[in-house]
Amino acid sequence: MSLTIDLLACTRCRTCVEICPAGIIAMAGPEEAPAWVAGALRLCIHCGHCVAVCPESALSLPFMAAADLPTVRPDLAVSADQVVQLVRSRRSIRVYRRKPVDQALLARMIDLARHAPTAKNLQPVRWLVVRERETVAHLAGLVIAWMQGLVDAADSRFFPLPLLQGLVAEWEAGRDRICRSAPHLIVAYGAKAFPPAMSGSLIALTTLELAAPAFGLGACWAGYFDLAANQHPPLADALALPDGHQSYGALMIGHPKFGYPRMPLRNPADVTWR
Repeated sequence: MSLTIDLLACTRCRTCVEICPAGIIAMAGPEEAPAWVAGALRLCIHCGHCVAVCPESALSLPFMAAADLPTVRPDLAVSADQVVQLVRSRRSIRVYRRKPVDQALLARMIDLARHAPTAKNLQPVRWLVVRERETVAHLAGLVIAWMQGLVDAADSRFFPLPLLQGLVAEWEAGRDRICRSAPHLIVAYGAKAFPPAMSGSLIALTTLELAAPAFGLGACWAGYFDLAANQHPPLADALALPDGHQSYGALMIGHPKFGYPRMPLRNPADVTWR
């Protein structure tokens, strides 16, 4: 297997040579077609940059043909103002409608999030979707059990004891401040012994959370849940992740009960310029 070049279409522009992050495409001379260097198949990270960037669609990889790649539609390009509003109008949604999200839509969101960047295109992120509201509530109850254990042991390593006591009291009063009575929970997980799994999971979840409003959904980071998932064996058992894997982040997700017509203010950025 090797790089395939349409010699008639290729203009020898060198774009693929310059864009390749692994540096495995070269040209022997200005009139020569691009080609893989020795050992390229082993070094290739399968990112597809070379296929995607070629202005003439002249290049294909053994595992990625130019004809199979969707084309970028200029008519769908977003403006800077639209991006600014998307980012600033995004809210952490903690109050949800009772209506469940269609599984096909959740699958579409995850399919979008899998395109988020990962180190060396390793794509180490795996997903667990908790679809039933009752199951989400059960998992939240396991988090509360963990917190009650911390209170009983006067263990304030993770949270101040008054905060834990308050969360437990809220739960006992019928108010879920762990998973916010969300209809669904999405967990991104990966191998424990593989450091890129953490950054990959966080970037993918961030991508999903930022995109959610465009699909009529809202999400919120489930921080209490995620910490407990890696500290409380009963919760880890309930998640039943594969051996050697752990949660690297989780989102509550559903249809927001309320909309936000205004964008809250934030502190100025603390920037050091050098």
